[in-house]
Amino acid sequence: MHVHFCAVLLTLAFVCSTRAAGEPTKLENELMAHARELFAAVAAGNQEPWKKYFAEDCLFFDEKGRNFTKAELVADIRPLPNGYSGKITVGKPKSLVHGDTAILSYDIDETETVFGQNLKARYHVTDTWLRRNNVWEIAASQVFRYYEDPAVGKIDNNKLAEFVGIYELAPGQVRKVSIEGEHLIVERNGKRETLLPEASEIFFREAVEGRILFRANPEGEVDALIDRRNNEDVVWRKVK
Repeated sequence: MHVHFCAVLLTLAFVCSTRAAGEPTKLENELMAHARELFAAVAAGNQEPWKKYFAEDCLFFDEKGRNFTKAELVADIRPLPNGYSGKITVGKPKSLVHGDTAILSYDIDETETVFGQNLKARYHVTDTWLRRNNVWEIAASQVFRYYEDPAVGKIDNNKLAEFVGIYELAPGQVRKVSIEGEHLIVERNGKRETLLPEASEIFFREAVEGRILFRANPEGEVDALIDRRNNEDVVWRKVK
């Protein structure tokens, strides 16, 4: 068992090191061409490439956490509505091929225009291709969206003083909020971070997922700092 496991590791290490040092393989180029064909068809709602390259028993998981069968996936490919236009580019491929299995991983950059307003989003896709009856088809695909900071909003700087204070999670676990120039600074265990405003009482930290909210009591006084990630809150009570 141990010898077999080591042999597998050595084989994978050899495959990975060989691929990292060389040029893209013919198969990688072929599968990337298919990926580009798939995403070029999205804006127009062209379902044909999605019917062609995805296996009938495929597993597809999108960036929203939805799990699609092939029929559901194909049905979800629809033309953009009036007033919308867009383009998706595919690049930065990495692949690992072993026998009749190929794993292809790549980035997709989406640009979308919504009634004259330009939007951008970045995603990463990992497809698992299987060769069945000498035909390559996608058996599984996983998409996730890269985190992007929201736009910095404008707030009344006179309100910043309301948020200054010491906030406690548990004994010995505190965060200090202070003002430096025109920004709030949050500090914990010597680590200092700038809080950027998204809205009046909602802030974020650069390249950190989640939001920092300040809660007010019925009298209008700030009594807590809320560290919110997705739908989960960690509440830090204001003690000073």
